[in-house]
Amino acid sequence: QVQLVESGGGLVQAGGSLRLSCAASGRTFISYKVGWFRQVPGKEREFVAAISSSGSTTSYADSVKGRFTISRDNAKNTVYLQMNSLKPEDTAVYSCGAVCYGIPLVCNYWGQGTQVTVSS
Repeated sequence: QVQLVESGGGLVQAGGSLRLSCAASGRTFISYKVGWFRQVPGKEREFVAAISSSGSTTSYADSVKGRFTISRDNAKNTVYLQMNSLKPEDTAVYSCGAVCYGIPLVCNYWGQGTQVTVSS
């Protein structure tokens, strides 16, 4: 079992930055891949970024490449999503998923999500 808690969301103006955190507990953190996803009402959940168990490999959706950075601190059991140059279209509920695999990425555990709102 893995429990995930996201934090760091909020309201920011276009061009601003936010850093999201995903704190994990339960199963050995270093053993699994973690992903960030986002969802807006009426649309399917969308992949944002993922990071391997060691942190050596990352991947990003084209829409966020060059603006967002995923990282992890295995000593703190936490994954981060640094979001820069935010756009109104980045507005969504952001969730982290753990024990992820496959293409498209599928995750076995999910957090509750944190709202990110970008005003124009």
